[in-house]
Amino acid sequence: MFDLTPLLEAPTAVQIHAFAALEAVLLTPIVLFRKKRDMIHRISGYIWVTNMLIAAFSSFWIMEIQLVGPFSPIHALSLYVIFNVVNAVRHARRGNIRAHMGIMQGTALWGLGIAGAFTLLPGRRMNEVIFGPSIDDGVSLAVLASVVMTVGAVIYIVRRAPRAAT
Repeated sequence: MFDLTPLLEAPTAVQIHAFAALEAVLLTPIVLFRKKRDMIHRISGYIWVTNMLIAAFSSFWIMEIQLVGPFSPIHALSLYVIFNVVNAVRHARRGNIRAHMGIMQGTALWGLGIAGAFTLLPGRRMNEVIFGPSIDDGVSLAVLASVVMTVGAVIYIVRRAPRAAT
């Protein structure tokens, strides 16, 4: 079921983009959910930021879905990621950790979670890598992944909502 061939046969920009995004996905739990904000968090954060920027910038050389000239909505998401990552680092350096955390969490959700869910849609390269060439398997698993992502996002938003004073 898992086959790297479609990714390994893809253009170089796609490979760079996919591997940078995958590394960012793997680092996300350490960067976002580690309670201790120590050197491990800081080093992992620098690597995460680098991979997010590589994934965002490399997307501008991927033009398989052309809705507006050579660009697609994913390119708008790349601009969002670039802007947010730069902003979040700036906030961290200025000591505004609350803003830094919020921006990074949103960037991970949209830049990795939502964008990642779209890569799993039937007919997309990563769908074929993960689910294989059978479209039926891909559809059911893509729907499952979308539901899991949506439930996770709702739980995240509800947990982050301000509590009323009692």
